[in-house]
Amino acid sequence: MSETKAGRKIKELRENLLLSQEELAERSGADLAVIQEIEAGQITPSLAPLIRITRALGVRLGTLLDDDENLGPALVRASDYQESTRLQALETRSSAGGLVFNALAEGKASRHMEPFFITLTPTDGSDHVLSAHEGEEWLFALEGPLEIEYGKDIYVLQPGDSIYYDSIVPHQVRSHNGASAHFVACVYTPA
Repeated sequence: MSETKAGRKIKELRENLLLSQEELAERSGADLAVIQEIEAGQITPSLAPLIRITRALGVRLGTLLDDDENLGPALVRASDYQESTRLQALETRSSAGGLVFNALAEGKASRHMEPFFITLTPTDGSDHVLSAHEGEEWLFALEGPLEIEYGKDIYVLQPGDSIYYDSIVPHQVRSHNGASAHFVACVYTPA
């Protein structure tokens, strides 16, 4: 990481939050002169002030280390959807239905959530392999019924319904009664 890159990212993040250098110094407890010198590329910042500064900016330290230069929002137009991954349900061994994931935040650096537009096509399988992992998931049904097996319970979402759950509980998202569906999902997995 060059000091120019770190300084440029700090300045952009600070300005996006409409903070002055003085306000950032006050929030972070870092010396104003240090912030000014970092942003100007005059010093190589040490770890301690960088941690305080990134906390005050509400980002993780890795944001300054990432190669991605886009610190602003990730805008995805409907016409720009890119098929990013094709999975057979959430586990590749399952036959609960084919899920086509369209990533909605690929250009966003330092994101903590993964939003997707998902198309579900039914399959004729009866495999019920559940998935469990750290994190949380939120699903919003847009079109067609959607079935979620969550632990010992089964939930059917109709258009306009949503569900938010802890992903550590074994779960599976699948077609309901052989119907196709479209839904939005947001997945959070802790780093």
